[in-house]
Amino acid sequence: MIKHSLRLPLAATLLGIALAATPARTEEAYDPWPGLVQDIFNNRPMNDGNNVIGIEMPYRAEDAAIVPVTLRAKLSPGDNRRIRAITLVIDRNPAPMAAKFELGPDANVSEISTRVRVNNYTDVHAVAELSDGQLYVSKTYVKASGGCSAPAAKNAEEAKNRLGQMRYRQFARADEAPASRIREAQIMVGHPNNSGLQMDQVTQLYIPAFFVNELKLWQDNSLVLAVEGGISISEDPNIRFTYVSNGAKHFRAEAKDTDGHVFRNEWDVAKPGM
Repeated sequence: MIKHSLRLPLAATLLGIALAATPARTEEAYDPWPGLVQDIFNNRPMNDGNNVIGIEMPYRAEDAAIVPVTLRAKLSPGDNRRIRAITLVIDRNPAPMAAKFELGPDANVSEISTRVRVNNYTDVHAVAELSDGQLYVSKTYVKASGGCSAPAAKNAEEAKNRLGQMRYRQFARADEAPASRIREAQIMVGHPNNSGLQMDQVTQLYIPAFFVNELKLWQDNSLVLAVEGGISISEDPNIRFTYVSNGAKHFRAEAKDTDGHVFRNEWDVAKPGM
């Protein structure tokens, strides 16, 4: 009788441990990607994109609030198709669609880099839509957590003073010759890009979502890149990219945020070697 009574607590303890472990195992096993294909891409067929679009991110992020990501076109030179748009999806983020990049038809954008927030260990997908309407997907895995709720790096007053300030940089390339039309540039926009999941350290209240949701870049009047952004883009968004110059003398940018602000700026384009 005594032996039997001792077995009951032990069995209950083991059952409790098993039940407690089940949600974690279920969460780990759950793959959100099929549902995201339905929600974001209307269940359109996905082709293997390993030879079409590359995605590079650190396997283990140093800072989950500013994780670097680079998207690189990999179409062969003989392929007559072009990449029309690239959608970046961070599967386990609260708002998984981090950004959609529309590539200007004549700009030949071949590489895009930015910084994102990553909220959980997750797959990250890059989906390229080609000029023939087909979708191609590549993915990588990132170990990071808490990026969407991490406190802002700047205080509210500093962020307010920087709101909408834009900087344009042009980089010299190792392969750049006087006749080369390939350019590498970067646009930076001062903006807190609040995710809506961050907490004010003084009031202990959540800070409302407030972010750049649209950014367009032109060389003269020809579109280079249009970006649809979300809460996953890091504070002070910056986009670094390569493109082919059409000989334009000016580069201009227009950004809009979720509060209806519109920010514009224009810069002279430096000549190769300058």
